[in-house]
Amino acid sequence: MGEELDGRSGRSGRGGRVGGLARRRVLGIGGALGLMAAGGLSGAAALSRRPSFTGAELRSAVPLPPAFEVPLPIPAVLAPAGGSGGADRYEITQREAAVEVLPGIRTRLWTYGGTFPGPTIESRRGRPIIVTHRNELPVPTVVHLHGGHSPAASDGYPTDLVLPQGWPDAAHDGHDGRGGPGPGHGGRDPRAVPARLRRDYAYPMDQRPALLWYHDHRMDFTGPAIWRGLAGLQIVRDDAEEALGLPAGPRELPLVLADRAFAADGSLDYPALDPAPGSALGSVLRERPGVREPYLAGVLGDVILVNGAPWPVHEVDAARYRLRLLNASNARHYALQAVGDDGRRLDLIQIGADQGLLAAPVTHRLLPIAPAERHDVIIDFSRVPVGGRVRIVNRLGSGRTRDVMAFRIARTATDDSRIPPTLATDLPDWRRSDAARVRDFAFRTGRLPGGHGWLIGGMPFDPARTDVTVRLGQVEVWRLIADVHHPVHLHLAAFRILSRGGRPPLPHDAGLKDTISLRPGESAEIITRFDGYRGRYLFHCHNIEHEDMGMMANLEII
Repeated sequence: MGEELDGRSGRSGRGGRVGGLARRRVLGIGGALGLMAAGGLSGAAALSRRPSFTGAELRSAVPLPPAFEVPLPIPAVLAPAGGSGGADRYEITQREAAVEVLPGIRTRLWTYGGTFPGPTIESRRGRPIIVTHRNELPVPTVVHLHGGHSPAASDGYPTDLVLPQGWPDAAHDGHDGRGGPGPGHGGRDPRAVPARLRRDYAYPMDQRPALLWYHDHRMDFTGPAIWRGLAGLQIVRDDAEEALGLPAGPRELPLVLADRAFAADGSLDYPALDPAPGSALGSVLRERPGVREPYLAGVLGDVILVNGAPWPVHEVDAARYRLRLLNASNARHYALQAVGDDGRRLDLIQIGADQGLLAAPVTHRLLPIAPAERHDVIIDFSRVPVGGRVRIVNRLGSGRTRDVMAFRIARTATDDSRIPPTLATDLPDWRRSDAARVRDFAFRTGRLPGGHGWLIGGMPFDPARTDVTVRLGQVEVWRLIADVHHPVHLHLAAFRILSRGGRPPLPHDAGLKDTISLRPGESAEIITRFDGYRGRYLFHCHNIEHEDMGMMANLEII
């Protein structure tokens, strides 16, 4: 796929207009969308104009609590374990833990440090950190700092496994083509760098202040690992952002949105091809990746968790609050609204995107957020009466999944925060004329020798194959097209969205992104510069079931 993708890419000379290329290759590489009839594509495009779902929903077999009664937990901030050479060092042990997710019920999770979400790492722009992960889980793991501007050795490549004690070796991890009905990718990875029990991940933090998150990225098994708890936040800060006067301290709330489903005994339900309860999953998640047939498009839960609590409530002052939103769901999309008890909708004022602050605030009444996307928003509770309530609802949900969480206004308070009209002046000014190359990529379903798969450019992921090669510092335009919902994530590179379906970007597309939500039948253009580090990186769909079943590709920066 690498030669095909490079060889069929458009090219423009310096100063030329990439957008003026004679050929607009809408379908991309490898007969993209070839499995869809023209009528099917039209139907998919129609879906993009109304709320739609990706995947199938699991139904919990345990009684669920009422909404807006469980207090919102705030993930603890991880203290450094030490420091040397100008870098802070952190230590995290990955281990099983029994956690009270539903009130009165203990659920065994795979965790970072015993909590879900894992502890938050607070970092400063320009101050390097080293995070040592120790794997005491029954399966291999890999850690990816999503949104991190990281060297390739610390980016969390899916075959750079941290093997637990007693695990034979990486060759026995189902990565040798013995995946049965799984994605059916190619052979072993000759460049894999496994480690035994622990690994140091080094992050220079030479990047804009932003909300990042870290999660498992083990090849073929990212979905069940994140579903069982392997996710946490990292926040990058700097002096310039802190001088803006935005809401801070207890009025800055990290909100990790995730959906889950629970079995009758309180354990997490997940439709893996090899069903097994509890830690026994360690013995089966080796050779049969993937999920059962009804869930091939993505796994949805019927319980909405925020910071690991079901439909929580949080007491607030009658003042502005900064909400740092992450969609950590495997496949669920949200369209968020803030609604008072009187039915009045409150503004969601977006100040930041995946990769930090916008140039100027953008006001929304309805704010979509796809898996892996982050939105930084401000909501003003000052006009809500004390004792009143504001619900955050998901207009793409139904029944219990329509509710997300609630805020209860507890008291009046002074508020010296502000929302400046100009937020950031350091956003890159990439132009189409700067692009040395245009590439086309189609994200679509397909059948493979092992069964169903999700493909990029007509091919499933193979760690031994180089798909795209770019030069360090090169600016490129990528044109993407989807058959169904695909949130597409680039490792290392931040990008701007240039267009959707030949039209200007949507209001929530502002700023620098690392994940773009492609809607059914939609095409989009992004522009980026590949700078910072050489080495092997990835781009993939962040519907994690799609990723596990082949929708990932290699990006080599030389």
